[in-house]
Amino acid sequence: MRSMQDEVDRLVAAWRRVRPDLDVSPLEVFSRIGRLARHLDRDRRAAFAEHDLETWEFDVLAALRRSGEPHTLSPGQLMTQTLVTSGTMTNRVDRLVDKGLVERAPDPRDRRGVQVRLTRRGRERVDAAMTDLLEREQVLLARLSSADRRALAMQLRTLVLPFDEPAAEG
Repeated sequence: MRSMQDEVDRLVAAWRRVRPDLDVSPLEVFSRIGRLARHLDRDRRAAFAEHDLETWEFDVLAALRRSGEPHTLSPGQLMTQTLVTSGTMTNRVDRLVDKGLVERAPDPRDRRGVQVRLTRRGRERVDAAMTDLLEREQVLLARLSSADRRALAMQLRTLVLPFDEPAAEG
């Protein structure tokens, strides 16, 4: 079988040549993750653009959609799920309201609070974008067996978990 080489193999070989004193093996993992993340980000942006959505718009709409009926969350819950500041979330909700994808509603548990609710139009848009995204990602994963996909997912979870644990505690 012919040996497969990618750009990271060439990068690592160059570093080993010029800095044989360094253990550059982490590059074999993290450079590939970084390159893959850039490719996925570009592909995701293209999928969302076909549905007239920016990535951040999809993130907010998807958080509302995942919440289940009535597809309503507080701005604070949206901030937590999308990892943005209060000011950023206010701006994003304003823009989504202007596009008719979400609406603000009074919080029934707190007269001073508001809830952000997904509109029918927002639900249709996020559902279509999600379907398109998953079709694209299935194509990207087609080279891996289902067992390889599960193994990769478990290994990536092991690497990501320490970053997610502080968010879960906070």
